[in-house]
Amino acid sequence: MKKKFSYCLLFAIAFGALSNLSAQDLHFSQYFNSPLLVNPANTGFIPEGDYRVGVNYRNQWANVGNPYKTFSVYGDGQLFGQRFENGWLGVGGALLRDVAGTGNLTTTRAFGSVAYHQAVGLGSLVSAGFNVGWTNKRIDFTKLTFDNQWNGKFFDISAPSGEPFVTNQVNYFTLQAGLNYAYYPNENTYLNVGFSASNINQPKESFFSPGLVDTRVPTRLTTFVNGSFRASDAWIVNPNIYVSKVTTAWEVVAGGNAQRDLSGDGNTQLIMGAYYRVSDAIIPMVGFQQNGYKLTFSYDATASSLKNYNQTRGAYEFSIVKQGLIDKSRGIKCPAVRF
Repeated sequence: MKKKFSYCLLFAIAFGALSNLSAQDLHFSQYFNSPLLVNPANTGFIPEGDYRVGVNYRNQWANVGNPYKTFSVYGDGQLFGQRFENGWLGVGGALLRDVAGTGNLTTTRAFGSVAYHQAVGLGSLVSAGFNVGWTNKRIDFTKLTFDNQWNGKFFDISAPSGEPFVTNQVNYFTLQAGLNYAYYPNENTYLNVGFSASNINQPKESFFSPGLVDTRVPTRLTTFVNGSFRASDAWIVNPNIYVSKVTTAWEVVAGGNAQRDLSGDGNTQLIMGAYYRVSDAIIPMVGFQQNGYKLTFSYDATASSLKNYNQTRGAYEFSIVKQGLIDKSRGIKCPAVRF
């Protein structure tokens, strides 16, 4: 009887997850290396060039069941830099895919984004952007078991689940908008703050019969503050903080990284840093940059009570970003602290 109660408890948890699928939203610890996902106003905001392409991969909780595996690829660029006085247009897009759990809950999302950037005075830049996205979520119910399938000895997967599922996949469109402000009083100091809201249209999302649960995806609010300061001819220090809120759930990530010039001209750099996700994980990171390519690896060491079950092993993540100039005669437009 105790065993059956445990299975029913697990089902109740699973039911809650299915009823509120936004709880595990697509995210990366290296949020600064997935700029279009964080804020559409980052589109075309490229510190080291006029185009950028990137890949992110995250594998989470591999030793406590089927892991969350999240993959993304994105690209953006600058347009009309010669047509606007001290401004330019950014265009880009991204494709994301996330697979999680025994039922292979799969999220596929594609979106395109546009942003406009305008210099204000001698040391400020204001940016505004939006994106339109399409999301598909599907699940394989044949890989799940339910309390109605318990026959007293084992789960009979051939028995009806008794649950009010009407589909195994849903599709919907999303809207996201954001603002950025950058302040750069001199070549050694740079500050950037941004705010965005995703799922503004609050689309409907449910595998169940209409009216059984609240099927609206709640709006997610995100803000961040980035800094960059030249500490010496060989070091640049970059503190960051990221805050995201969905209904009553909060995610706060704070920390920083440092760039060490290895070549004397900034072409080759070593990157080291550490972050802390409040009440969840300690995140050390290391990276290497050369010829416009940046490779960064980070590891989430669980700091919450879950560490008693996963031996602090939370997630590993890596990103590859390439930035460069298509038209080298125009130079770099984005403000930044550089070697």
